[in-house]
Order: sequence, then C-alpha cells, then structure tokens
Amino acid sequence: MPSALCSDGYLAGCDAQRAEDLQRAFDDPTLAAVLCVRGGYGAARLLPRLDLDAMAASGKLFMGYSDITALHFALNLRGLPTAHSPMVVSFEHDKVPWVAESFLSVLRGGGNLSERAPAGNVLVGGTARGVVAGGCLTLMTDSLGTPHAFDGSGKIVLIEDVGEEDYRVDGNLTHLLNSGALDGARGIVVGEMTGTNERKTERETVPWQQIVSERLGGLGIPIITNYPFGHVDNMLTLPLGIEATLDADAGTLTYTSPLAYLGSE
Repeated sequence: MPSALCSDGYLAGCDAQRAEDLQRAFDDPTLAAVLCVRGGYGAARLLPRLDLDAMAASGKLFMGYSDITALHFALNLRGLPTAHSPMVVSFEHDKVPWVAESFLSVLRGGGNLSERAPAGNVLVGGTARGVVAGGCLTLMTDSLGTPHAFDGSGKIVLIEDVGEEDYRVDGNLTHLLNSGALDGARGIVVGEMTGTNERKTERETVPWQQIVSERLGGLGIPIITNYPFGHVDNMLTLPLGIEATLDADAGTLTYTSPLAYLGSE
C-alpha cells in the first residue's frame, strides 16, 4: 500500500495514513487477503478511524500478530475470522518447512497446522473445544474497557508476548483474571514469552513458565505451554474466530472446520 514504508516518530506513518491504507486494502475488490508488514505499536490508534463493519463484511483474510492483535479483536467481534500469523518481516530469515506449510494452508482457506510442528507442554491435562481467540498478552489487557475488549468466555485462549519483564507477565495475567476476561474460558494455549527469562533486573528473575503455572493453573481447564507461536523465528499460523479442539495431554490444537473466507479456493 502507498504508505507502507512511511515513518512518523515511533509510528509507521501518521494515523490517517495507516488507517487509509488499511481501509483501502479491505475495500479493494481485487484483493482477497491483507497481510501486515510488521507489528510494533499503534494499531489500536486506528480503530476509531476505520469502518470496521465494512471491513468484517468484506470476507477478506486478515493476517498478522503482535500489535495487530488489537485489530484481530475488533474484526473477530464482528464475525470475521482472521489469522495470528507471520508477517512480511517475519520471512526475512529462513524458517523450518512447517512454518510455510502452516502459513500457506491457512492462506488458502484451510486449517491444517502441519503435523511436523512440535507439540506444546501439558500444564493442565484434558481436552476442550471452543472458538480460538487471543494473541499478544499486552494487547489483550490493553483492550479491556474498550468497545473491542477481549472476552475469553467459551474460547480456546491464545497467549504470547515479547520483551516483558516477569512481573509484567504476572501483572497482565492477573489483570485478565481480576477483570473476568478469562471467566468461562474452555482452554488456554500459551506460546512463547520471548525475552522474559533473559531480562535482568535488581530482583531474581522468575521464569515465565512458573508465573503462568501459578496464575492460570488453578482455573481447572486444559492448558498447554511452549506451543510454537508468538515472537519466535518458527511459528504456526493460527486461525482466530473459528473452532478448534485442544488436547492438552497431547499438546495439540486441531481445527475442526476450515478457515472459510471469500478468497478461499
């Protein structure tokens, strides 16, 4: 899009430029999918400038992760399935084969995540079925109190993040719990909290896996950790807004229906 390489301080162009590009991509009848260039910060600033109802009604596949989580919430709430996926800059470096397998499968309208991807680690066993929702933890908590708030009720919840200190992972998970955003969740799939265990402070760092176990383990629902998605070199493409089955004992997430959209083959 025209403003894809623009810059405005810590933003990739001013709000008007970025919103115009995004709206234009969704309005263009010749385009079947919209792939974000990168994450960072600022997607939530676009929400008041967008015709979200028209974007959802377009039926286009929308792909991205990280800061893009804010846009996933808004579109999923309006009934448009989207995909937590690699972005343009994600393919700057070589990937293992299953990354492309998963990405291309979802891009073509399928739900196959690639059987060659590694399984997650069981935290709480069991199986659960529900619509998949979630994404970047910080954006999940930032959404609360807005018209586009994350709601985990009845959902298989995806959680990942990058660059947060251990106490911030704790704080964000605690806020989700205290707000009721995880009430009624069917299961939780935790990806990578990239860089958290490596961050040094004046305190002894608590491993994020321990924080997740302490904060979420008592919910009594199936939970897996270290699932291959998030701010990592090798990540699965995970549809949002459609049903999947979580088998925590096997460490797998299996979609029960394809990601149908108007551009599907």
